[in-house]
Amino acid sequence: MSSTTTYALGAVAVVLIALVVILVMRWTRDEAEVRNDGYGVVRNPAVVSVLAPDGAVQLGRVDAKKTIDLYEDPMCPACGEVERVYSQELAQAVDEGALAVRYRFVNFLDPKSSSKDYSTRAIAANECVAEAGSGPVYAAFHEKLFVTDQPDEGGDLTNQQLADLARDAGAGEETVQCVATGARVEAARTHAKAALDQLNGLLDGKAATPAVFAGPTRLDVNNENWVVETAR
Repeated sequence: MSSTTTYALGAVAVVLIALVVILVMRWTRDEAEVRNDGYGVVRNPAVVSVLAPDGAVQLGRVDAKKTIDLYEDPMCPACGEVERVYSQELAQAVDEGALAVRYRFVNFLDPKSSSKDYSTRAIAANECVAEAGSGPVYAAFHEKLFVTDQPDEGGDLTNQQLADLARDAGAGEETVQCVATGARVEAARTHAKAALDQLNGLLDGKAATPAVFAGPTRLDVNNENWVVETAR
């Protein structure tokens, strides 16, 4: 066999091995086990949602022992995956008062939506629902946005579809109309920019989502026990 043929076969083998590794990594990621599966979303009526002046949404009991900051973009597939795997574990920690979650939303994936502003409009919808104050309702809406009804990149949801999700989550009519009319879109755009600037500051100008922090310490969401360890 000529050396040329040997090199060619070797190159093919390397490509095939690389392909297998990529497929295994994707399969592993796609099949990540849902933590605390069956618990569902936040259910404790003592849990409230609080919309801060800077647009952050805090979900938790007033006596929560710790607060973590979770940066997300509504169009971000990796954010959806983290929520799919860990949201139920987080929900129990929030219900029990071990943790409160302060959501900070960015919108750098707006261009990935067909409307070119989905992330911003979804953040506005989050603000409408959070402002009403019900923790269980906000948690149910957030779960829809990031897990059950998150659009693929290139996709979209209209304001009316977002409003329908809010209604399905248990939001009142005033909140539903806030979402449907896009009442908080401009405020959401301002808040998202501030959150992105803050995230860039934390990550040395390399903002990426999801990003979770306990104080100044970034938590490793690839560590399957990060929720349990943080809630101790």
